[in-house]
Amino acid sequence: MWLEVVGWVGSGLVVWSLMQARVLRFRWMNLAGSAIAAGYNAWLEIWPFAAMNGIITVINVYWLIRLHREAHDAGVYEVVEVRPDDPWLRHVLRVHARDVATFHPSFALEDAGDGGAGADDRRRHAFLVVRRDETVGSVIVRDDGEGTAAVELDWVTPRFRDFTPGEFVHRGGGVFAGKGYRRIVWDDPAPGARDYLERMGFTPEGDGERGSRRWVRAVA
Repeated sequence: MWLEVVGWVGSGLVVWSLMQARVLRFRWMNLAGSAIAAGYNAWLEIWPFAAMNGIITVINVYWLIRLHREAHDAGVYEVVEVRPDDPWLRHVLRVHARDVATFHPSFALEDAGDGGAGADDRRRHAFLVVRRDETVGSVIVRDDGEGTAAVELDWVTPRFRDFTPGEFVHRGGGVFAGKGYRRIVWDDPAPGARDYLERMGFTPEGDGERGSRRWVRAVA
């Protein structure tokens, strides 16, 4: 009886993994399911299925090692500055509008530029984070003067959300130092964004509590 339960658990994990949008979560769940299935079939001496799941397990291990190795590799990820009204940026944000709203409910697509050259557009800087030829995220900041840039958008596609590729925009002085900014501010972050902000080096302003409405990071 218990052996049958183990087999169902392995099969369930494999099926569930196929429903995951996040690439890292998919790999871990698929690894667990295929490893259980390999052991289950080996125990029952069903060797073709044991071999198949064993090979899938090895493939998952390979990709997990590679994904973790590349997660902080500047040779894999690149930051590309674009105009706030860049057609590709607007297309990406339009396709993922619902997901973007989950993390930035006050952000509107028009904030990325209306195609004109108004004062607001000139005060904004937009960046795409790309993994080779795939767009994995976008950061848009607004120049608030006195060396301060305010984050209007810092978003990553669901597939790569486990890897926080936004670090390539925020790491060290990065692109912001080159534009003369001394600090980056993020107002009213969503509760789910606060762990990310801490990893990026932001700290709550004022009373220092995590519930602060403004988070600040000094630019090196």
